[in-house]
This record gives sequence, C-alpha cells and structure tokens, in this order.
Amino acid sequence: MEWLIWLGAAISVVGLGGLFWCIWRVWSARRAGLDDEALREVVRKVVPLNMGTMMLSVIGLMMVIVGISLG
Repeated sequence: MEWLIWLGAAISVVGLGGLFWCIWRVWSARRAGLDDEALREVVRKVVPLNMGTMMLSVIGLMMVIVGISLG
C-alpha cells in the first residue's frame, strides 16, 4: 500500500498548490485596487476552484490515511 500513500501525498500537494493559487488570485485582485463589484466578481470565480482544491487535498489526505492503515 506504499503506492497509495505516495499517490495520496501527490494529490494533496496538487490541491495545496491550487489553494495557494486561489489565495494569490484574490490577493492580487485586492492589491490592484479594484472596485467592490469587480472584486466580488473575482471572488465569485475563485470560490468554486477553492472548494474543489480543498476537496482534492482532503481526498489525498484520506488516501494517505487509508494507505497507512492498510500497510
């Protein structure tokens, strides 16, 4: 089950990278000095990606835990 641990870790890292991208995207929009509506639009577009990458990270961590439990 070692392969499950490594695969889960890789998936978690991809999800974590997506989370950092979401943070960077909103932060750069805030620094750009956008008005309230434009900033809300950026956040609206980022929220589904944020939730998806969080889910990807959780699935990866679950794979790691299952791999450790079965190994």
